[in-house]
Amino acid sequence: MYKRVTLRDTVEVPPAHLAEVTPGLVKRLLQDKLEGRMDEDVGSVVSVIDVHDIGEGAVVPGQEGVYFTAEFDALTFDPQMQEVVDGEIVEVVNFGAFVGIGPVDGLLHVSQISDEYLAYDEEGQMLSSRDSNRTLGVGDAVRARIVTKSIDERNPRDSKIGLTAKQVGLGKHGWLEEDRQKRETTAEAGED
Repeated sequence: MYKRVTLRDTVEVPPAHLAEVTPGLVKRLLQDKLEGRMDEDVGSVVSVIDVHDIGEGAVVPGQEGVYFTAEFDALTFDPQMQEVVDGEIVEVVNFGAFVGIGPVDGLLHVSQISDEYLAYDEEGQMLSSRDSNRTLGVGDAVRARIVTKSIDERNPRDSKIGLTAKQVGLGKHGWLEEDRQKRETTAEAGED
């Protein structure tokens, strides 16, 4: 999901800063240009970390600044199909819950949360089961698996990631702990 990658890109250094073309300046310009942007090959650029090399500047006719190609390390976010992710519920709606999994949110559709029927409580901002009295609300930690993804390079916040929590080992962290304790209790009872 998160990766440190080495990239190359070009930045325009404004005329006022041409006397001080330093790795720090180029890093700030790269951060302004790239952070939060989506690239199909590496995912979303979360942060520019280090600038390793700054090439010779090039002047482009009709442009004020000078263009420098730089090699740098960046932290990227690139969700992979079938990857298991941990996140936090950031919004609950009648058709499911949105889970924050880095710089984007994934949708955990109500049909992908549990085999039980989950009712939407708009006032309490949660989904709840009448059978098991389990609830899922804003702030709850969940573990889910990525089952669909549609990345929007122009506007990463509009990317769509579909999640499921309907298999063993997935779901709300509290539910997983309850299930683990039940298994341990059952196993201990069987040993007696």
